[in-house]
Amino acid sequence: MADTPRSHGRKSIRPSVRPRDLLTPNPTLARAWTAQVITLLPQAFPGVLGESLTGRALREGLWSLDTIDLRDFGEGRHRNVDDTPAGGGAGMVLRADVMGRAIDAASAGAPRGSPLVYLSPRGAPLTQARARSLAAGPGVTLICGRFEGLDQRVIDHYDIEEISLGDFVMTGGEIAAQALIDTCVRLLPGVLGNESSTEEESFSEGLLEHPHYTRPAEWRGHTIPEVLTSGDHGRVAAWRREMSERLTAERRPDLWRARRSDAE
Repeated sequence: MADTPRSHGRKSIRPSVRPRDLLTPNPTLARAWTAQVITLLPQAFPGVLGESLTGRALREGLWSLDTIDLRDFGEGRHRNVDDTPAGGGAGMVLRADVMGRAIDAASAGAPRGSPLVYLSPRGAPLTQARARSLAAGPGVTLICGRFEGLDQRVIDHYDIEEISLGDFVMTGGEIAAQALIDTCVRLLPGVLGNESSTEEESFSEGLLEHPHYTRPAEWRGHTIPEVLTSGDHGRVAAWRREMSERLTAERRPDLWRARRSDAE
């Protein structure tokens, strides 16, 4: 029989001075977008999320971060969390009973309506549209995989959504979880300061973003396109649109085809 979890594996990250100082128990901030992360590496958080704009927003209480240590729900004296795959094969698989206990503990503290997401290379690609829908909700509970992955019965039982950052494999889901959280947090009101910036960036209309320029006007023989210094806002808007469409067609023909198909 499993040992009783020491503290339900939960560490809340609250507004404070330094990122690592945020790792102390704290009630979830009322109405704040909440990210919960089930992980074997709680010490990896907040990581880069505790810096720059996301870190400032975390300290100001615009969102909250809660880590659940999977090891605290492990089996036996050594708190084992994995076992050999059924049917044989290399590697280890995260146990269903261990992950189930962690998910139940996380669900007890999650805002109502928070989706459960497993970061997995076989998941649907993360898109800006999905990030917007997650950011519009109360928060998200993320599962960071390790080893060969998670027992399929857990995914089926909890109807877990699987999301991937791309067609590659990482050693674990922690970096992917931080990337997903960053993508969502920057969309929250008050985080960026200039809300219009999220409306003009890549993928906002199914297009890649146009090139950007700033001072100096000439650098190593390269100059800023004349249209951007013309003062003609109509010409500037048309140029940016043309550049976005050209870049999308050249670099992401899949996006360009999807956009053209939607327009027909």
